[in-house]
Amino acid sequence: MTDTVVQPWSAGSWTTPPAEAVEDGPDLLVTAVEGSDAWRHTSYGFVHDDAHALLAPLDAAVEVTFDAGFDQQFDQAGLMLRVDAETWLKCGVEFSDGIPQLGAVVTLGRSDWSVAPVPDWAGRRVTVRASRDGDAVTVRARVDDEPSRLVRLAPFPPGATVLAGPYCAAPTRSGLTVRFTRWATGPADTALH
Repeated sequence: MTDTVVQPWSAGSWTTPPAEAVEDGPDLLVTAVEGSDAWRHTSYGFVHDDAHALLAPLDAAVEVTFDAGFDQQFDQAGLMLRVDAETWLKCGVEFSDGIPQLGAVVTLGRSDWSVAPVPDWAGRRVTVRASRDGDAVTVRARVDDEPSRLVRLAPFPPGATVLAGPYCAAPTRSGLTVRFTRWATGPADTALH
C-alpha cells in the first residue's frame, strides 16, 4: 500500500477486551477469550458480538498482518470493519474442517460466510487488506510476499462512519494467542483487480 501510515497498537480501542494483549517489540500478542466470536443469526440462529477487535476510524483502506499459527476448530484472525452491532465485515483466516480457510463474513443485519481452503498458509504470515469506496468494500489477502488475491467485493453502507483494525476470536477453545505484526492505513485502491 503506497502512502501507508503504520498505526501504533495504542491507536485503537477494543470492542471486547481479550484475555490478554501484550506488546512484544513491534508486535501485538492477543489472547482470545474462549467462546468469543462475531456472527448474527444466519443458519446457526445465534448472535455473537464479542470477538476481540482493536478498532480506529477508517477513511479508505486498512491492512493487518498476522501469523496464521493456529489449528483448532474456528480459531480465527484478521481484519474487522464495523459500523455497529448489525453492520460489520470480518475477513482473514479461520481454521475450519481441519485446514486454514481464507474468507469473509459480511453482516448487514444477518451474517453470510464465504471461504476458500488455503492449507499451504498454515503457520505463515498473512496480510489482509480492505479498501472502502462508495457503497463497497474490496477485500484482498496474501501470504508472505506472494501476490494478493481478491477475496470479496461486498456491499457496505456509503457514508457510514466505519472503525477498522485487527481482530481475533476463539469460539471453541481457550489459549488462542495471535501475533499481529502490522496495522496500516492508506488511500483506497484505484482498481478492483
